[in-house]
Amino acid sequence: MLSGTIALMAAAPAWADQPVEWQVGMQAAATPIMEAIRWFEQYTLWFIVPITLLVLFLLAWVIVRYRASANPVPSRTSHNTLIEVVWTVGPVVILLFLAIPSFQLLTAQYTPTEEPSLTIKATGNQWNWDYEYQLDEPFSFNAAMLQEGQRADFGKEDVAAYPRLLAVDNEIVVPVDATVRVLVTASDVIHAFAMPAFGIKVDAVPGRINETWFKATREGLYYGQCSELCGKDHAFMPIAIRVVSPEMYQEWVAAAGSDLSGANRALMASVEAKSKMASAAE
Repeated sequence: MLSGTIALMAAAPAWADQPVEWQVGMQAAATPIMEAIRWFEQYTLWFIVPITLLVLFLLAWVIVRYRASANPVPSRTSHNTLIEVVWTVGPVVILLFLAIPSFQLLTAQYTPTEEPSLTIKATGNQWNWDYEYQLDEPFSFNAAMLQEGQRADFGKEDVAAYPRLLAVDNEIVVPVDATVRVLVTASDVIHAFAMPAFGIKVDAVPGRINETWFKATREGLYYGQCSELCGKDHAFMPIAIRVVSPEMYQEWVAAAGSDLSGANRALMASVEAKSKMASAAE
């Protein structure tokens, strides 16, 4: 069981992210990779917005300036060297400014900055996930979408913290600031392991193991979903990752191998107590 002492350590508000109504932007970043993705999105807007406005202006100008009533005798000009050079060189330069940071980001997404301290194998099934912690004493468990009638059984009545269609019966638990390797595969059809706040999305292909990684820098509970059409219940295959302090994680691991349900309940109680202390201290 998790020690109650852990719940009182370094009280800080828990961070979490999930889809919200009328959301138009990305979820808040919880990893350095996601921060880089959000930066790149904003960076590309400095090119996309001016280009869109320029094209809109040119279209309007051509429509007005060269309409039949204002220009009854059309020009027979077929070439303009300056214009042809500009519309060839300009896009090439713009693409270079986009390609260089894009390739750097793509490389970083598949290159951990340090040797992973934890490896988890995620196997997609129709329509749930199997997770295997590859430790000295490995253990595994299944995670499926939490049914409404199961909330009381799992102590997850709070719909805000455990939203409908996203909450699961057993979350992945990882320590904060730890580099985690995720080995992704599937047992039947192609699925996809995706966690928007972490900036990861990788296909789960039967008979093949793909690899991704993340380093969560904020404690909290984060939600994702299978992002590959995988059958009639594709929309009911959520992913939940709970990021906790290293002390909480070690206590959870020690208990989860023999009593997963008890370890999860103790962890939830500790997280809730820590959150209440943080709120009281504000």
